[in-house]
Amino acid sequence: MSTYSAKRTASLTLAAAAVLTLTLALVPSASADGSTGQQAPAAAPAAAPAPSVSGSPEGAFTRIADFYGSYIDAVYDGDGPTADRLRAFYLSEPLRAELRTWEETNHADGVLRAQNVPLRWKVTSTGSGTGRTSATVTLTWGSDTTEIHVQADLASRKIVSIRD
Repeated sequence: MSTYSAKRTASLTLAAAAVLTLTLALVPSASADGSTGQQAPAAAPAAAPAPSVSGSPEGAFTRIADFYGSYIDAVYDGDGPTADRLRAFYLSEPLRAELRTWEETNHADGVLRAQNVPLRWKVTSTGSGTGRTSATVTLTWGSDTTEIHVQADLASRKIVSIRD
């Protein structure tokens, strides 16, 4: 065997050993309990849960939230006939009469207590008692908010009161 051939074989052997050593260094070793002995990578941040909305056609509180969401959508879209149908369906007749008077006096929408449409809304339950459920409706207009206090009758599920 020539000196060149021996040097080449030794070089290849060293190179193979280096590759094997590097490979083993990168592969985690397993222990008897199945763990790798290495620290697990940091968990990715949990994704925010998908938005959800729930309710029940039997619940007066749900009816308040459904009404405000649908009514704001209709007014925002400029769909007056739909807004009128929503009022007829969700609001008691005495409240509709009261709102007509309020609107004539204030030249604004009595449901929203404003002349324009909010950019966001939130309905929060404030409890039930004496046959009614109460909620606070928070309307957001840019950086300003307005709170409206709403009551619905538990038996009819109609909205019976809207107050500033």
